[in-house]
Order: sequence, then structure tokens, then C-alpha cells
Amino acid sequence: FGKDAGWDRRLAGWLDAVRAQVRAGVRAPNEIVDIRSTLHEMRLIKDAHEIAVLRHAGRINATAHIRAMRAVRPGMVEYEIEAEFLHEFCRHGSRFPAYGSIVASGANACVLHYVENNCRMQDGDLLLIDAGCELEGYASDITRTFPVNGKFSGPQKDVYEITLAAHQAAFDLARPGVAWHEIHDAATQVLAQGMLDLGLLQGSLDGVLESGSYKQFYMHRTGHWMGLDVHDVGEYKVGDDWRQLEVGMVFT
Repeated sequence: FGKDAGWDRRLAGWLDAVRAQVRAGVRAPNEIVDIRSTLHEMRLIKDAHEIAVLRHAGRINATAHIRAMRAVRPGMVEYEIEAEFLHEFCRHGSRFPAYGSIVASGANACVLHYVENNCRMQDGDLLLIDAGCELEGYASDITRTFPVNGKFSGPQKDVYEITLAAHQAAFDLARPGVAWHEIHDAATQVLAQGMLDLGLLQGSLDGVLESGSYKQFYMHRTGHWMGLDVHDVGEYKVGDDWRQLEVGMVFT
């Protein structure tokens, strides 16, 4: 209630129609309760079956990424690699992508949520792929970047290694009892230090973290819940405190 004005009007009309019959002995509801928060909390903790489906979806997605890495060549069009993904998804029983696949080469990789996937890939380009399959209603989500010609240039390798180190720092903290923001902070510190080391930023690590100057290169938070939706429901904070991870929570 309160999310869709058209639906709210229909609901209010039904409620008024029932209340108009109160004198005829019809009992009308005396309150409206939004059940989203309750349902979201139930969805946030996955059971063993849900986790098994998510793992299977993740494995299918991983094979699709590997297939793309093997198939890519300079001169191909981005949608040709998207087709490789869709083929691999379907081949393993996933009939649909979980979201619009992002296959972004060169400067296209700097466009958030680029989905045109219609440019020809050039020798020396990097290719960013953000794609996932849907399996039995559950989503997967993997993002990887690799060279179209199969070989990183020096600067490309430097950025890749920093990103990989940030990923590992976040992964090492992912366990029950850790607060959500700690994972983001760990990854951000590695990335910010890497930007300083490459000369992309100036100053001290504490300084760039406090000023937020690193956000011109890294504006996201690290990870999101995943389940029935690729960005699944569930609060990241409880009151003013960041949520602590629990067994059954799934995120990417």
C-alpha cells in the first residue's frame, strides 16, 4: 500500500464498499497492514533447497562466462557473445536470463547498465560482462572483465589485479556475524589504495576515504542480496545499525 496510486484507489474503493454495508451486519477491516517487510525478512533467509538452486544457477552462469572467454575474438559484435551466454544457459535448463545481459567492450564498459550490446569489439579492448541466468525462479549474477584479444596490457593488468585483491578482501570477510558494511569497507580500502598506487588519486588513504574522491571510479556499494530477484528484497540496515550476516543469507 502506498507504492502504486492506481492500486491504492482500487483498494480504497473495495474497502469503502465493504464499510458501507456495516449497518447490514458486514464486518469491515479497521486497519491496513503492509506485509512487505514481513515477507522480505522471510525471503532474506534461504532454506537448504533454495541455496541448492542458487548454487546450481551459479554453476551454470560460471560455465557461460568461461564459454564467453573462450569464444571472444576481435571483430566480433557484443551480441554474438550474448548469444553464447543464452545458448549455455538454455543448454543447462535455464530458459531465461535473470536480467538484461551487459556485454560491454571498450568505452561501453564505462556506461552503467549498458545493454545495447551492438558494438564491434576491437583488438586491445577489455570486455565487461555482467550476466546471470534464472533457474526455477532464482537468479544468478556474475560480473567479469577480460581482454578481447586474450592478453592484458600492462595498465589493464594493474587495474585487474587491484580489483581482484578487493574482491578477495571482501570474500575473506563473508561469514556469519560480520556486519554488512565491513565487507564494503574492506573492498573500498583496497581499491582506494590501488588508485593511489596507480596515480589516479593524490593524498593519503585516510584522506581519499574521508573525502570520497575514490567514488569517481567506484560509486557503488559492494554486493547485494540475491534470490528470487537478482537484487533481492531485504533490509541492509536494522534501525541505524548495519545488518550482521546470518546463515542462509545469499549475496553477490
